[in-house]
Amino acid sequence: MPKPRNVTPVRESIVDAARSLTVTTGWAGVRMGAVASAAGVSRQTVYNEFGTKAGLGDALARHEVDRFVGQVRSALDEHDSDVRAAAYAAIHRTLASAAENPLVRAVLTSTRGGSEELLPYLTTRSELVLAEAAAALLEWTGHRLPDADPAALAFAADSVVRLVVSHIVLPGGPVDETADRLADLAVRLFLMAATTR
Repeated sequence: MPKPRNVTPVRESIVDAARSLTVTTGWAGVRMGAVASAAGVSRQTVYNEFGTKAGLGDALARHEVDRFVGQVRSALDEHDSDVRAAAYAAIHRTLASAAENPLVRAVLTSTRGGSEELLPYLTTRSELVLAEAAAALLEWTGHRLPDADPAALAFAADSVVRLVVSHIVLPGGPVDETADRLADLAVRLFLMAATTR
């Protein structure tokens, strides 16, 4: 996934450092000086790039959205024409990432699961990430099912994403098993979209 034009290597290293510190200490414990040290830049450079800690928090939230959607796209692209395998890979990667990473979980659910202090930045991103993940899924399936009804396919993609998020919020079983069942359901929804015209 291409990087946004305004992301410089320095800016990216600062966000990466902020992300690492947030995962280990929580956003409330993150200090601009510590971020600067971890990124190998001056404290002034951090302020020059982001202005305030709030600016850094917003950039971190955007980074998590881009990273998550990039993972979804990557999982889908690993499977050229196998819709079932692609759905399983994307769903499994999403469920596993959310289980392992409190930032991903917070971005996807806008909950306070360990990232309460980042909530103001993440809540503005939750609808964005749902829309972008659904768009990635729709783009991939649209190329594989060109005769599908566009509205039905869009609804199927949106439904699959929302189902996955619901299983992140309230897990119903092991990741492998959940991904397997949701992939079966995704294929049914996509095939129904392909036969509704």
